[in-house]
Amino acid sequence: MATTILGLDIGGANLKAATADKRAISVPFPLWKQPDKLPTALAELVAQFPDTEELAVTMTGELCDCFETKRDGVHAIVQAIEAVAACRVARVWSTEGVFLNCEEAKHNHMKVAAANWHALATFAGRFAPNDGGLLLDIGSTTTDIVTLRDGAPRPIGKQDKQRLYFEELVYVGVLRTPVCAVYTDRVCAELFATTQDAYAVLGLIPEDPDNRGTADGRPLTIDYSLARLARMWGADRDTMTCDEITHFASVIHKRLVERLAQSVRKVYFQRWQPDTLRTVVLSGAGEFLARSVIDAVLEDSPAVQLVSLNDRLGPSVSACAPAYAVAVLATERRP
Repeated sequence: MATTILGLDIGGANLKAATADKRAISVPFPLWKQPDKLPTALAELVAQFPDTEELAVTMTGELCDCFETKRDGVHAIVQAIEAVAACRVARVWSTEGVFLNCEEAKHNHMKVAAANWHALATFAGRFAPNDGGLLLDIGSTTTDIVTLRDGAPRPIGKQDKQRLYFEELVYVGVLRTPVCAVYTDRVCAELFATTQDAYAVLGLIPEDPDNRGTADGRPLTIDYSLARLARMWGADRDTMTCDEITHFASVIHKRLVERLAQSVRKVYFQRWQPDTLRTVVLSGAGEFLARSVIDAVLEDSPAVQLVSLNDRLGPSVSACAPAYAVAVLATERRP
C-alpha cells in the first residue's frame, strides 16, 4: 500500500494541508499573533488526515515579525513540525530542489525559508516540459512569478530580498493587501480596507459572513466591504454612492492588473524572447486576477497554452497548491 504523505504549507496567516490524492484544507492562523500555539494548530490540522504516515513541509511563516530573525522563525516552525510528527518521517523542501530532514533544515535555514514558491514551480514544470514557461501564482497576500525552462524553475533570486528586487515576488494578493498599498492617490494611508473588499464588491470572491479577518473586524459582506472602501476616501455610505464605491473597486482591480503585468514582463521578457514562451501555469486563490494579468501581457496570443491549476486540481487544492506540490514531490521522491 502506498504511503500517505501530508503536505504542509506553513504561512504567516494560513496553514494549508494537502495530500497527493487531492484532499486539501486551508485554515486561518495568524502566526505573528500566537507563535506559541503553532504546534497545537498544526496537530489539529494533521488530525484531519488520520491516515498520514509522513509529512512534507514548506513554509513562509518565518518572516513574521514575532521572530527576531529568519533563523529563529525556521527553527520555531521546524520544532513545531517535530512535535507534531512524533515518530513520523518529516522532510522540508529547500530551494536546492531537494528535501532536507529537520536537523538539516535547521542548519540550512536560508534554503528552506520561504521555499514554497520553489516547490510549486518544481511541480508546475511538468505542465511546461519544453521551451519556456511561466508560473503565475496569486494568493491572499503575495504573488509569485517564476520562469520555467524545459520543465524546471529558472529564477534569478532564491531568497525574498532578491526576489522582491527582481519582481519575482510581488507583495500583493487578492485578500489581505491594504488598499492604500495599491491605490495611493489622495486616499487615507490607513488600514481601512483590503483587496478582499474590492473583490467582494466586484463579485469575484464570495461573501463570507463568518470571516472577520477584515480591516475592521466586521464580516466580509458586500455591505461592510462597501463601508470599508468608502472610508478610504474619508467618507462613508451616507456620503458615497454604491456606484462610486464599486467604480473605486474596479480601479483597484485595474491597478493590480497593471502592476502585476509590468512585473511579468520584467521577469520573463527582459531575459527571454517573447516567442519562446509556450505555457503559462495559473494558480492560487487569485487565479481570476492571474487570468486578467496574462490577458494584458499576451493579448490573447494563441501561441501560449494556459494551464489552470483550478481546472486541473480543483479550487480547494489550487488554493493549497504549495502544500499539494510538496505532497506530490515527496511521494515521487520517497527514499
